[in-house]
Amino acid sequence: MYQTFKNTITKIVSRKFIFKYEETLRSWYALFYTGNNYQCNVCSKKLRKFITLSNNESLCPNCGSVKRNRRLWSLLKTEFLFPQASILDFSPSRCLYRKLKKTANINYYSTDLSGDFIADHQFDITNLEIANNTLDLVICYHILEHINNDIRAIKELIRVMKPGAKALIQTPFKEGEIYEDYTFVSNEDRLKHFGQEDHVRIYSVVGLKERLQSCGFLVEIRENFSVDNKYCYDRNEKIIVITKPLN
Repeated sequence: MYQTFKNTITKIVSRKFIFKYEETLRSWYALFYTGNNYQCNVCSKKLRKFITLSNNESLCPNCGSVKRNRRLWSLLKTEFLFPQASILDFSPSRCLYRKLKKTANINYYSTDLSGDFIADHQFDITNLEIANNTLDLVICYHILEHINNDIRAIKELIRVMKPGAKALIQTPFKEGEIYEDYTFVSNEDRLKHFGQEDHVRIYSVVGLKERLQSCGFLVEIRENFSVDNKYCYDRNEKIIVITKPLN
């Protein structure tokens, strides 16, 4: 039902219209899911159930958050947000963009090159138009797997982050080694080998950790999270927290 509703809306109206009125449209649709079994921690909506998508993702009908958005927001509000923090968010989910834009006493900047997300800037992650030692926090979720020169992107992150600043990184992960082959340039090949038409590799946790360390970051792997079924988190989620050394 949800996918049919979404497909119908996207055929009728423009993306600009959807971005502008999405909150209202979702609030109407979410009335069918009102209940007390679950709750979205991003929008605080109490739900009878989350929407189950074809990829087994759990979507909030009210704000559009998925599992990783809800986990990320939990981490941000309990650990990583502080007054006057300067935050750069790459291709943010719309639900968290709206949440962070409304958060008082932080300096929030969003960026996206694709046009698929709401953003204030169009920075190239491999050549950021940001001064050295500027940012307190970077959110880099499902970005690096799209970037051919990921080492250059990582070096740009360490350049623009303040000493002691942190970044939250997530990508799709596999076991073993990083899998990349730059001879795969067609959408068909990339879909077949990397799982999505615009991906250029699949990281392993260990492989990405080593690349981040090679560029100077301190690296912490977050996994084995406790699961609160109320919020429909992902039990198997992995998040990499990196820190720019003080010296």
